[in-house]
Amino acid sequence: MLLLFVGDIMLSRGVENSVQIHGNDWERPFAPIAETLRKADILFGNLESQISDKGRNVGSIYSFRAHPKSMTALQYGGFDVVSVANNHSFDYTKEAFEDSRSRLYRAGILPVTDELVIKDMEGTNIGFLAYSNFPGPALATWDTLENISREIAQAKTKVDILAVSLHAGEEYAKEPTDFQKTFAKTAIDSGANLLIGHHPHVLQSLEQYEQGWIIYSLGNFLFDQTFSPETMRGAILRVIIENKKIQEVSLLPTHITPTLQVKMTE
Repeated sequence: MLLLFVGDIMLSRGVENSVQIHGNDWERPFAPIAETLRKADILFGNLESQISDKGRNVGSIYSFRAHPKSMTALQYGGFDVVSVANNHSFDYTKEAFEDSRSRLYRAGILPVTDELVIKDMEGTNIGFLAYSNFPGPALATWDTLENISREIAQAKTKVDILAVSLHAGEEYAKEPTDFQKTFAKTAIDSGANLLIGHHPHVLQSLEQYEQGWIIYSLGNFLFDQTFSPETMRGAILRVIIENKKIQEVSLLPTHITPTLQVKMTE
């Protein structure tokens, strides 16, 4: 069984403008990489823009809300599960957040926060939880870490493989923060098999810890941050599951083109 995990996906602002310039083709952003993505039995990403036409901008100049038609991009790419626990969850109020979640469900894509989501793949149960170190859903802080540890332990009793997503860290920092490292190791100690990190918008390290694997940040997968080579690079975490256990883990490098398409990096 093949699991693929990608980092930050933002379908608003410059990405939406690029789509409009190129004939309103929402398949275009993932077209160069769709064949690779579709090989996954489960494809996971972090969705940083609400897909909605509801709500109102709460005031930040970095507020993201993507056109409802942008759902086509996620469907075309073959996404099965997306984290919606991040610092942009409530950019357009809870109304847009809930509308976006409903649209994802209707599109056959499971939004995940701190409520366990399970995909049954050929008799192997793959579970997903998602947390964020920012105000909003599924808040993860030093104060909530003990409770989260219990949630993870309980979730692991219901699944064979548990992937925990964490939105945390410092933007553009190449090294994880103390909170990222502590949360990740606590998650693995509590039963998680995979810790999937995002938010820094640049790649951070992959490491094996005890019985699990940690990727502190997968970087940008699709974003309009074209101001540096680092923010235009990302990676796909490739995980092979056999006999209900992780057999192989690797990173597949990707990059974002100047016209905001995602491609594999040779």
